[in-house]
Amino acid sequence: MRVIYITSAFFLSLTMSFSAMSIEKQHKTSIIYENSEKPEIELTVYKSKNCGCCNKWIAHLSENNIQTKAINVNDMGSIKSQYQIKPNMRSCHTAVSADGFVFEGHVPAKHIKQFLSRQHAPHITGLSVPAMPIGTPGMEMEGIFHKYNIELLTDNSNEETYRYISKSSEQF
Repeated sequence: MRVIYITSAFFLSLTMSFSAMSIEKQHKTSIIYENSEKPEIELTVYKSKNCGCCNKWIAHLSENNIQTKAINVNDMGSIKSQYQIKPNMRSCHTAVSADGFVFEGHVPAKHIKQFLSRQHAPHITGLSVPAMPIGTPGMEMEGIFHKYNIELLTDNSNEETYRYISKSSEQF
């Protein structure tokens, strides 16, 4: 009787594992872009499955040796709320580093690397490029570039600009 119980428990556990993997596949799509070098940074990117500019931004990260795992979600609002991204700081996708820093929108890889290489005050939670400025990585349009700010994300009401980007070359 004990052997039957143990065997049944094993098969039930195995079945539940396969079932969980199947459910995870339905709700998550991983896109991992790899470079010849070992990536120095890994980000989890939450995005809508039909967003082309998000995929272009992910490709930009890959070209700059940042590895990503993309997770398609149906309710981006809940992701932004989970990471306490204020409405005026929101964009189309949200990326999170292994150490919990948040990168909202089309933040250039260069500035993600610079940000992660430094220490920050405890109230600073990441960077944002609010909205979707034309000319940012992933939002390129035949020679058109709009100046924009990269803003600091904070867990308080303070708003502060991290970098002002006045020309396209400052992104790379």
